[in-house]
Amino acid sequence: MKILIVGDVVGRSGRDAVAKHLPVLREALALDFVIVNGENAAHGFGITEAICNDLYAHGADVITTGNHVWDQREIMNYIDGDPRLLRPLNFPTGTPGKGAGVFETKDGRKVMVVHAMCRLFMDPLDDPFAGVDEALKNHRLGAAGGRGNVDAILLDLHGEASSEKMAMAHFLDGRVSAVVGTHTHVPTADAQVFKGGTAYQTDLGMTGDYDSVIGMQKDNATARFTTKLPQGRLEPASGEATFCAMYLETDDGTGLATRAEPVRLGGRLAPAVPG
Repeated sequence: MKILIVGDVVGRSGRDAVAKHLPVLREALALDFVIVNGENAAHGFGITEAICNDLYAHGADVITTGNHVWDQREIMNYIDGDPRLLRPLNFPTGTPGKGAGVFETKDGRKVMVVHAMCRLFMDPLDDPFAGVDEALKNHRLGAAGGRGNVDAILLDLHGEASSEKMAMAHFLDGRVSAVVGTHTHVPTADAQVFKGGTAYQTDLGMTGDYDSVIGMQKDNATARFTTKLPQGRLEPASGEATFCAMYLETDDGTGLATRAEPVRLGGRLAPAVPG
């Protein structure tokens, strides 16, 4: 299976990059499944129903979020009616929405998407390790080979600490197709496939304008550090975005990863396109 997982979309420039690059990649790479992290898509803070529909129209199959999932109040009433929009599964019981789901590709293969949020330097949510373990209890890789009931399992782990993300990936090695980190908005250079067959990258990076402070206009963001005085609302940078993602290939029989490569297109960062 050929899969693309797109890093945090920030503001209009990030949405424009998705509109420009995702349909082209979907065709050129013959993608079977696409996940987009959209938690910063609405002017840098949260996501809306209209933006979800735009991302689906440009080729997203599932949208993940993160700590900014509730920034746009309307999403609380929307998320229960959209099974393709996930919030982290380790929010407390009773929180609207779901943190995992099983989705079908156009040819009928089953892809499980799991979304969790780390706890180090983040909001004190429930244990993500226990939460992911519970979500996987009734799902195993290898449907095509007769060993399981899903063809791929993908985890978007939204978090600050690289150690926590790496620990989760090793905890799940051999049980899931890929663990990818989101949230820090900076792409890491460690895309790899672990010994057990799980693909990993500590952070996909943002799909946003890199002439910025993690996607936000530089002046106000920098002043918050240099003056320690209250500043105006942070605004997303509006220059050309770099589209950041991971390209993943999985074995049809086992569901484990055989290839994991970074994707970077447009904007300021050096390009990277799967061969």
